[in-house]
Amino acid sequence: MKRTLVVGVDGSPESRAAADWAAQEAVRRDLHVHVVHAWLWQPLTVPVVQDRDAVARRVQEIIEETEAELTRRHPRLSLSAEVVPDVPVPALLRAAKGAEMLVLGSRGHGALAGFLLGSYGQQLTGSAECPVVCVRARHGSPVTGPDEGEVVVGQQGGAEESAEVLRFAFEAAAARRVPLRAVRAWNVPPVYAYSLGSVWIAEQFGGLEQFEKAALEQALEPWRLRYPEVEVVAHVEQGSAGRVLLSAASDAQLLVVGRRVRSAVGTRIGSVAHAVLHHAACPVAVVPHH
Repeated sequence: MKRTLVVGVDGSPESRAAADWAAQEAVRRDLHVHVVHAWLWQPLTVPVVQDRDAVARRVQEIIEETEAELTRRHPRLSLSAEVVPDVPVPALLRAAKGAEMLVLGSRGHGALAGFLLGSYGQQLTGSAECPVVCVRARHGSPVTGPDEGEVVVGQQGGAEESAEVLRFAFEAAAARRVPLRAVRAWNVPPVYAYSLGSVWIAEQFGGLEQFEKAALEQALEPWRLRYPEVEVVAHVEQGSAGRVLLSAASDAQLLVVGRRVRSAVGTRIGSVAHAVLHHAACPVAVVPHH
């Protein structure tokens, strides 16, 4: 049985762009695409004439139109689609259980703030057990970098902590046959502002940047061995992670970042993911990790 990619649609240009991106990704990776439209009849409390049957027909049309369009554009695509009688967040979270990824559409900078903050996108990105890919749209088409653009991944912490993020990024680069740029951003720890001795010790060992380069190489090593066909560019730069990643991904076709899974209740996605989702010019994959 093929691995599955889930995409949420609602008939908007943004969701059509997300569905098309999902189909392209599925063809690259030999995945099955499952299209989901979550719809639950909720009568309005204001005195407006409502036709439940008409709305239900339109919902079914959206699914059928999406299925027909994806089949026409991607004849080799393995595809299924359904209308789920529920509100979007729980419906899509259930559908994405065990999936390779969940794909959502977004209008991009400006409108994206509403998409992420306190709405469906925020909840799904912060709660899904699988990676969530947010695809922007312009005139109904995905906003992507050039096909030859790199895949860029942000690496933080130790090798074990970033393993899932790097696995997703290497697999994406291998499927596209493009280089992978692995980015590790760093800042001078506050302790160095108060301890000249610490600065001197660090300088004897080549400076702080050498420690960051070694940490990045250690994290990359097992994945270089597993994906020898992927050309890897190791990129270490001083600065805030969000700014460094956005600069590195200016011409990328996909940006991959991590989201730490926390036991506490909530849908926090982290400051780095939040920054790149607001400002990246390409699709962004947010990968949960412990």
